[in-house]
Amino acid sequence: MKNLVYLLLVAVLFGCKSEEKTTERSGNPIAEGWYADPEGVIFGDEYWIYPTFSAKYEDQLFLDAFSSKDLVNWTKHEKIIDTTIIKWARQAIWAPSIIEKDKKYYLFFSANDVQRPSRGAGYDPNNDINHFGGIGIAVADSPKGPFKDYIGEPLISDFYNDAQPIDQFVYKDDDGTHYLFYGGWGHCNVGKLNADFTGFTPWEDGSLFKEITPEGYVEGPFMFKRNGKYYFMWSEGGWGNDTYHVSYAMADKATGPYNKIGTILESDTTIATGAGHHSVMHPEDSDKYYMVYHRRPIPNEGRDHRVICIDEMYFNEDGTIKPVKITNEGVEANLLP
Repeated sequence: MKNLVYLLLVAVLFGCKSEEKTTERSGNPIAEGWYADPEGVIFGDEYWIYPTFSAKYEDQLFLDAFSSKDLVNWTKHEKIIDTTIIKWARQAIWAPSIIEKDKKYYLFFSANDVQRPSRGAGYDPNNDINHFGGIGIAVADSPKGPFKDYIGEPLISDFYNDAQPIDQFVYKDDDGTHYLFYGGWGHCNVGKLNADFTGFTPWEDGSLFKEITPEGYVEGPFMFKRNGKYYFMWSEGGWGNDTYHVSYAMADKATGPYNKIGTILESDTTIATGAGHHSVMHPEDSDKYYMVYHRRPIPNEGRDHRVICIDEMYFNEDGTIKPVKITNEGVEANLLP
């Protein structure tokens, strides 16, 4: 009888163990192929990621997107815009940023890697491919498109405050103001988009853009708000090598002033290097914050060999951000309500 009871207990224990399920994880990278500069955003009950196709400038002629219900299973949406749609773009379409407004989806992007003679390096007087370009907008009725060119020309093509017009991010503040943060070459500007996103509302002094460059800024601005504080984030180092990393500051207003805190995303030579140009996704009514970023696999064999990854971001009691641990496992599955 004792033996029978023992066997029954063993059977129950093993039966319970066999029913245990390992939580699915996204794994890193979350998609095949070379991609960079990912903007992660939540629309309704779906996560979306809009990255740069990481390739030589002359091949960087389109943008793909990825969508998921759970952070684990991703659907690829190919060529949501390309140079047949954005006819003034001739190379280097990159760093997308998207926002929904009045049931329309506005996709901001950089194109042509526009240069100017005064900078010298990168400007070729005999090749006008990057003499014109900047930040453009496409619009669609759905996050997956089809997108069309919104104004038929760059929204910003000039070099205000010496900021190259690239790496834009659109942020909607609590009062409904839409700010556009942007800038390369170590300078960051902010402007207030007008109601229909065709231009900018001047600041009190009549200027269109204010320079708000924080200490160490190189490119790739991003902002979110948590518990009444604005978190302004950016990339430092060289985008084409392993020095790339993310720093951040905190402020009481979207326009600053910003108090730089320090680095929160960087290389881990046991996993990957050059972690940077990120974004943050935060499901409403949850304590989850996801950092979406690109990094370089080890060994890395090329400048454009970058992949999209997601890892969770955590906060200290004082509101500062803990350094993000980059992983191969990624994040746990999380269905949106």
